[in-house]
Amino acid sequence: MTGTSPTTVETLRWTGGRDGSLRMIDQTRLPGECVEIECRDVEAVFEAIRSLRIRGAPAIGIAAAYGVCLGLQSGNGACDNRDLQRDDRNPHEFQDASFPLACGEDRFHRRIEEVAARLAESRPTAVNLFWALDRMRRTAAELRGKLSPAEIGERLLGEARAIHEEDRAMCHAIGRHGHALLADGAGVLTHCNAGGLATAEYGTALSVFFAAQDAGKRLHVYADETRPLLQGARLTAWELKQRGIEVTLICDSMAAQVMREGRVQAVVVGADRIAANGDTANKIGTYGVALLAAAHEIPFYVAAPSSTFDLSIAGGDEIPIEQRAASEITHGFGRQTAPDGIGVYNPAFDVTPARLIKAMICEKGLIQPVNRETIAKTMRARP
Repeated sequence: MTGTSPTTVETLRWTGGRDGSLRMIDQTRLPGECVEIECRDVEAVFEAIRSLRIRGAPAIGIAAAYGVCLGLQSGNGACDNRDLQRDDRNPHEFQDASFPLACGEDRFHRRIEEVAARLAESRPTAVNLFWALDRMRRTAAELRGKLSPAEIGERLLGEARAIHEEDRAMCHAIGRHGHALLADGAGVLTHCNAGGLATAEYGTALSVFFAAQDAGKRLHVYADETRPLLQGARLTAWELKQRGIEVTLICDSMAAQVMREGRVQAVVVGADRIAANGDTANKIGTYGVALLAAAHEIPFYVAAPSSTFDLSIAGGDEIPIEQRAASEITHGFGRQTAPDGIGVYNPAFDVTPARLIKAMICEKGLIQPVNRETIAKTMRARP
């Protein structure tokens, strides 16, 4: 498959110009198959996010930004026939030969809002989704009345590409700042997947491990399987093996025993949304791992880019928690494992309180202690 190598995972990429398409690794088919799917319209991106073909907060945000671009392409409902005729009395109506279904300014900007609103419905917890969509909206709004719809479309594709490249740079910076926390030969536990598959490249939590490897350190990573969808088993273990990092897969329920045996000297996880006070939403089971780490006096670290911090939310109680389908538990991967008609509670995320987090690692450096003041100061600083 193009776009990947034994050491680098490129989970999504845009191919072509303004009328191009979004290609991504279908993560539901890993580790058995590593194949790409192609998204040519908004609904394909929506379905990919909702069904976890693309997942991880930063990667979801990047996909959504490109999804806006797809929604503005000719043939994807960008305009209707009423918008095809230019009104010479209205300077904001355009007919551009390079934009086959060029439309009026009002319709064009309504379409942006429609597309962004649709993509915002795909998943509620990962704040990067809303951050990226808001950034695309702002870009269009700032250019309204100054450029034609076709020109704004070009600028929006450039903005999506910038979001993509900025995330790539942030991931590498997280690794540089974070690997100093890990000693050569350390055992490290991680939960879910926060690697290249969840980001533009390198990852957040996994970037700390990759950067440690680049610095010549040897680590032994313990990867929780991460029930019920096994992102740790299917994705994290796969990525670490691709990089040649020693990895041992464990069931979620084994983490306490592994810590008790002294095999783990640090825990590093990613995040989907971080409140102003440092409370952190991540894949379900993370809170339990944090409690176990505290009980065994093991430092618990959260690695995330600044785009994952939601300073509009005071604390973790305000973070919306996505509820997933019961079938993910009762019929995991197509096999029935529970009685018919059984009641199921299936939150996709939980919230780890800031008091359990030793430090946060973002592209701007370490946040320690983890509290409202330190987070606000770090977010204001230049990287």
